[in-house]
Amino acid sequence: MLERVYRIAKCDRGATAVEYGLIVSLIVIAIIAALGTLAGNTQGMWNNVSNKVTVSTR
Repeated sequence: MLERVYRIAKCDRGATAVEYGLIVSLIVIAIIAALGTLAGNTQGMWNNVSNKVTVSTR
């Protein structure tokens, strides 16, 4: 039983999987933040285009 505990303690595959999971989650958070900023800028751009088209067609 004690030998099994030592074997589990030496195994680092689970720790590596957790580290990769944390890295992936940080990348996903960065992508979501970037898309949020990009969406706001894009929405402003299209509102500006819409306003200019509306004014020019009057």
